[in-house]
Amino acid sequence: MTEAIKKLVEEIKTIKEDIKYIKKHMIDSDMLLKPSEELRLKESVEEYKAGKSTSLDDFEEENSD
Repeated sequence: MTEAIKKLVEEIKTIKEDIKYIKKHMIDSDMLLKPSEELRLKESVEEYKAGKSTSLDDFEEENSD
């Protein structure tokens, strides 16, 4: 192998390692909240802590036909 080809192969290996790292640490955009969603989540947690929430079982029982 010529020196230029060896250099290219090493560079490709480095790029592949970088891509693996990026894939591993990439943020899933579905896991990020919009500001309005963040506010609603905060409100919901506060309602839950204040005892104003309804369990799913109770909700389904109240709304079943």
